[in-house]
Amino acid sequence: MHETIYNPLHKLLFKHIDNSGLVLFRVVFGFLIALEGFGAIATGWVKKTLIDPQFTFNFIGFELLQPLEGNGMYFYFMCLGILGVGVMLGYKYRLSMFCFAVMWSGVYLMQKSSYNNHYYLMLLLSWIMVFLPANKWFSIDARQKPSIASRSMPRWVILVLIGQVWIVYTYAAIAKIYPAWLDGTVTGLFMTGKKDYWLIGSFLQQQWVHYGIAYVGILFDALVVPLLLYKRTRFIAFCGSIVFHLFNAVVFQIGIFPFMSLAFAFFFFSSKNLQQRFFPKKEHYDLGEVKVPPYSKIISGILCLYFIIQIALPLRHLGIKDDVLWTEEGHRLSWRMMLRSKTGYTTMYTLDKKTQEKSKYNIKEILTKKQQRTVGTKPDVIWQLAQRIKQIQAAKGIDVAVFADTKVSVNGGPYARLINDTIDLGSQKWTPLKHHFWILPSPKMQHTPAEKY
Repeated sequence: MHETIYNPLHKLLFKHIDNSGLVLFRVVFGFLIALEGFGAIATGWVKKTLIDPQFTFNFIGFELLQPLEGNGMYFYFMCLGILGVGVMLGYKYRLSMFCFAVMWSGVYLMQKSSYNNHYYLMLLLSWIMVFLPANKWFSIDARQKPSIASRSMPRWVILVLIGQVWIVYTYAAIAKIYPAWLDGTVTGLFMTGKKDYWLIGSFLQQQWVHYGIAYVGILFDALVVPLLLYKRTRFIAFCGSIVFHLFNAVVFQIGIFPFMSLAFAFFFFSSKNLQQRFFPKKEHYDLGEVKVPPYSKIISGILCLYFIIQIALPLRHLGIKDDVLWTEEGHRLSWRMMLRSKTGYTTMYTLDKKTQEKSKYNIKEILTKKQQRTVGTKPDVIWQLAQRIKQIQAAKGIDVAVFADTKVSVNGGPYARLINDTIDLGSQKWTPLKHHFWILPSPKMQHTPAEKY
């Protein structure tokens, strides 16, 4: 018998390892996305974000994605919750995960008023999980069809998930390295809204706490994955993760994101320990076989392309003129998490091209309060609003030019004009990956932390 010789890439990607971590992650992930679906209804998120508005600010290019009429979005999110339960139980796993991924993509792309990075992470993970063999053990699928049961998985499965979370944390750390974060300005502004919190409200107003949050945030994001990968520091890093994410869950109230982040720990701890602790009746897989599928080149190519995109997307703002904190061009899909405090207000004007009569447009008639806050600071949303106003007036037989008078403050700095109010936004085209000339240059931000507190 001759031992098969595999190239290093095959050994790296297609060596089989125990799948206990993936199975546990599937259970927790399914529970969390089910909670997201049902919880969005229970907390009123669906009503405020998708039912109350006359229309939503979708991702540009996905204008056809608008919420279902009436109570349709309640049923939509009930379906998301049910699909999450199916993923958790491993029941018709591929179908459940695929349907959830499609439906969550729709939710994500149809609205920007409630943009959160964990929504984007859920989107990526949902599509990744569609292609992972997460139902091979401890699932209804495996019980109903024993022939699919398996104790192992190819190593690329764990590598893609660790790689994804490493990218998230690394870019989150890099984005925080700028003056307003380093001098505690941003964290101080965040904490001013927490002063009424029971027990910890006054504590969160201390200046040393603001500096602590700022620098612990950078260090945690930069080091947590390397420390979890190293056996000697793994347990300490995990304990630190628990404290860090529970603090975020309590103080910032960012939904399931902290718990999803903690669930990634399953991919760092010993699979044997996980198997012994959670699946004592399962025999630990340690044969270390390399099983190269006939479509190995396709898998390798897809993984390579995926990570090139994930690494490149957060860098795209470097090729766009001006500061991304001001212009927002390149902000989304870039893991720029909890990074700045931004306030602003926008007044819209229309000019009847026939009569040359200019008048203020009452945006309160077409926007919810939540949408008005979004319009106050984000150029792409302001542009979309201008297009909407132009369409509304056109339906009345009036051809108008649309102007925006917008003033914005970043990180407590002075208010400055964001949009050139002499430009007809209704006639402008949106060009992705390019700077829009009607966004005015960012002002110089001067921070005096001692005065702010």
